[in-house]
Amino acid sequence: MSEPSNPPTLPLPLAETAAPDRLVRPLLVLARWAEEFTARRRARRTDAGPSIWEPIHLGTDEDGREVRIPLIYRNMLLAGEPGAGKSVGLNNIVAHAALATDCRLWLFDGKIVELGLWRSCADRFVANSLDDAIAALLDLQSEMDSRYAVLDDERRRKIAPADSVPPIVVVLDELAYFSATVGTKREQEAFSVLVRDLVARGRAAGIIVVAATQRPSSDIIPTSLRDLFGYRWAFRCTTDASSDIVLGHGWASRGHSAASVAPETKGIGFLLAEGGVPRRIKAAHLSDEQVYALAERAALRRLAAGIAEHTGDQDLDDATGGAA
Repeated sequence: MSEPSNPPTLPLPLAETAAPDRLVRPLLVLARWAEEFTARRRARRTDAGPSIWEPIHLGTDEDGREVRIPLIYRNMLLAGEPGAGKSVGLNNIVAHAALATDCRLWLFDGKIVELGLWRSCADRFVANSLDDAIAALLDLQSEMDSRYAVLDDERRRKIAPADSVPPIVVVLDELAYFSATVGTKREQEAFSVLVRDLVARGRAAGIIVVAATQRPSSDIIPTSLRDLFGYRWAFRCTTDASSDIVLGHGWASRGHSAASVAPETKGIGFLLAEGGVPRRIKAAHLSDEQVYALAERAALRRLAAGIAEHTGDQDLDDATGGAA
């Protein structure tokens, strides 16, 4: 039996680019391979578009590093006073979900125009009708229960990318409009109970809730609801107490308060991820023109993928709620 050949010793020659017998440090080889792999992956993602299973780009931190978070199996709460930049942060999330053809998009917008730009991308769009909002949440609850029944039959704990069941991204803006402004007290409570149930149980079933409000107060964001959100993003708040309502009690006293954000610095807030420390970040800015362009591109992508069942061609002046 022949003796096994000895393994090559390091450093290794780089055959493609190096001259014969030239030795190259292995870390340089690995670095080049990593760069080529990243470039190919970026090119594939550009062609295929983003995926809801990939991290979402939110902006940059104080050190200039890109901030990307995985949203799958998680929920997010965004809050801050009017004009603080909450809509900028929300548009980054909606843009990623709209461009991702491997998820469904349900939009709830009491002001109609805030998320109205994305209505052509939504599988369901609810405007300023609390009755329609409750009906849509009941449908989501029924879908969630059906998914859990299938998972239970298959002895599994959560959906996976290989499943034929797409995640559903549910965006609620403005939360206070539905839970404290319109409708009767009983209807508002019914809405809040349904939202809490989706946030509490929907993650493993692939139902992602992103809720936003301009009123970070205890009646709009009770502790029992806030603590269910894995991500909390507090934009400028008027007081330390308001910041703590979003991030959690005690963070302001430890130097992490959205009340410290200057009024002229829009889009800056504190992001708290699961089990971490709030990070001061600036949301990636999207102009109105960029949002329009992204919404049009996303609508065309969804139409080509055969999932744009609702085109949202209803005039905004006539919209009073319900599916687009």
